[in-house]
Amino acid sequence: MFFTPAYAQASGSGGFGSTFGSLIPLLLIFAIMYFIIIRPQQKKAKEHKQMVIALKRGDQILTQGGIIGKVTKVKDESEIEVEIASNTKVRVMKSTIVNVLNKT
Repeated sequence: MFFTPAYAQASGSGGFGSTFGSLIPLLLIFAIMYFIIIRPQQKKAKEHKQMVIALKRGDQILTQGGIIGKVTKVKDESEIEVEIASNTKVRVMKSTIVNVLNKT
């Protein structure tokens, strides 16, 4: 035979130090992702919710579809009526409002 048998070497016992050491990068990545992605997204959602709650008659708004109009009536907690031209009113979901251009 030309080959010699290979024997597996015994590895270390893996104790607490190696387990904790392997979790540190994972925890660090999660912390970075939280502060870079999740936290700003939650802050933006909270600001949008406050903006939508504060809508009132006479505010000029911009919708996600690019329609600019003036709020004529706040129907309930999820819907408003917007005048987009003279004598042209549409019902819009509050969640589709992107920006309040002019407050009254």
